[in-house]
Amino acid sequence: MLEQRIQQHFIDSADLKYQAAQTLSTPIAAAVQAMLACVTSGGKVLACGNGASAAEAQQFAAFCVAGFERERPELAAMALTADSTLLTAGPGGAQDPGSQQFARQVRALGQAGDLLLALSVSGNDANLLAATEAAHERDMTVVVLTGRNGGQLGAVLRETDVLISVPHDRAARVREVHALVLHCLCDGVDAQLLGEQEIPL
Repeated sequence: MLEQRIQQHFIDSADLKYQAAQTLSTPIAAAVQAMLACVTSGGKVLACGNGASAAEAQQFAAFCVAGFERERPELAAMALTADSTLLTAGPGGAQDPGSQQFARQVRALGQAGDLLLALSVSGNDANLLAATEAAHERDMTVVVLTGRNGGQLGAVLRETDVLISVPHDRAARVREVHALVLHCLCDGVDAQLLGEQEIPL
């Protein structure tokens, strides 16, 4: 019984990835081009997310800086800190709403030409909505990875932004596809910078 349940996870994950491949390839390609334009013009990528998505943002930034599967010069990217306790204390110790934790970092670090990568399963995280607004104030491009129908984040994006929305309701499935999308972004940028080539096994 347990083995069948485990096998079903693999089957469901594979089915979703197969179905999403055609739907998501166009927005992923647009996100690659946006990232490429950012890093080749001296900009940087700021990545953020909550919970498990925060870990994915950190991993993505590490791939940009340290390399993905091929040797290349470092790309300017960093994951914004998800520890709200570090960013909520205002002057005199007054507490600022945690919904501003990412927005403050975007306003402090972001510049025109930079890119914000926001990861959210629901698309309704208040702190990511605030970060998106801050990025727009800084004339940054925003790329959002979400699930379901894109949520509130999908609704506030501009024409120059990119929405990559995984068509599924289950958080675990959405995160699995998000991981693959991040790999596609890294590989796509490398292919554009270094040329396409087979990756040795």
